[in-house]
Amino acid sequence: MTAFPHDRLVITPHVIDLARSPLAGHFDAETYVLGAFNPGMTVLPNGNVLLMVRVAEALREPVRDGKVHAIRWDGDGREIGGQAFGRYVLDAWPLELVDTRDPRKFMVPGGGWKVMALTSLSWLLPVEMTPDAMDIVAIHYDKAIAPQGPWQCYGLEDARISRVAEGQYLMTTCSVSPERHSTTLYSSNNGLDWTFEGLVLDHQNKDMLIFEGLVNGQYWAQTRPLGDLWFAYPPGSPWRAGPSINLATSPDGRHWKPHLSPHIRPRTDSTASARMGGGAPPILTEVAGRRGWLSLWHGVEPKEIVGVYRTFWTLLDENDPTRVLAQGEAPLLEPDAELTRPLEDLLYLRDVVFTTGVIDQGDRFIIASGEADLACRITHVPKDAIG
Repeated sequence: MTAFPHDRLVITPHVIDLARSPLAGHFDAETYVLGAFNPGMTVLPNGNVLLMVRVAEALREPVRDGKVHAIRWDGDGREIGGQAFGRYVLDAWPLELVDTRDPRKFMVPGGGWKVMALTSLSWLLPVEMTPDAMDIVAIHYDKAIAPQGPWQCYGLEDARISRVAEGQYLMTTCSVSPERHSTTLYSSNNGLDWTFEGLVLDHQNKDMLIFEGLVNGQYWAQTRPLGDLWFAYPPGSPWRAGPSINLATSPDGRHWKPHLSPHIRPRTDSTASARMGGGAPPILTEVAGRRGWLSLWHGVEPKEIVGVYRTFWTLLDENDPTRVLAQGEAPLLEPDAELTRPLEDLLYLRDVVFTTGVIDQGDRFIIASGEADLACRITHVPKDAIG
């Protein structure tokens, strides 16, 4: 991987003021910022860059009195005066019944399948940055996006923002609840004020990325359905069974139909794609003299509990995104321990870079990522580094 001169953490947990959190004052327990990471990214009408930061807010002492506790939004989706009606509560499970090896979650007894609860609740914080995305202009606590109903009672995760047309922004988020693990959609005409549009994918899907523009009058998106069961490819196949990046189309950006053909799949000759998923919403650009949709995605190499997350790239045909024009074999971005070294006392994961946004700035790309599930990383990548 090439070292880039403009590559640093721009938002860390220290930046977040929890006195202005949506959770503030709801229960008598201290919280802290487990991570401020995986930011959706777009360009605002004034030319500044918006980072929609995932703030994972966790209990300072989740274990007490022989039980482990988690935060949950308790509300039925009603609104009063434009505000969601409900409150944040703490749930408790007997410690001897749960598995707490993964710092991000704990497993609870299920009926023959995996059941988990989270060690934090995530909400989304809009942070306005300078046009190069390197410095903070304003933090818009008044425009934070928090759970509104039982479909996201365990929080909202990993926003992806697509400026589909002038004055039309669409943002997908992963909403977590016992009801479903779904993709929810928000719309905006200015990138700062967002309207909830409802659920668009009702199955477990972590990475829905809407293309930044229409293709032959249709909205396109990359998706990544999950599950615990995969059917084997035949012996000798170049493909590995497991999560893959799929395609879907829509006439309106709200109702989606999966595409029949497979898209970007894990390969047997690469442990780096043993698990994979979408990163940044695809943008129409030119790379090495070829015009197409640039897709940045994450590939995971198995290691310990979480694995090593890296960012890879693929260039898709402008008029037929099912066609791959080019693909990089080497990772574009890798986790960088030097970036998080000043935050060593806050680290709970390592070996993770999770790209969530890209902007074309002529001679370079501005890439937004989450580093170590802890902080927001901005990297300026010259275009000649791809291709």
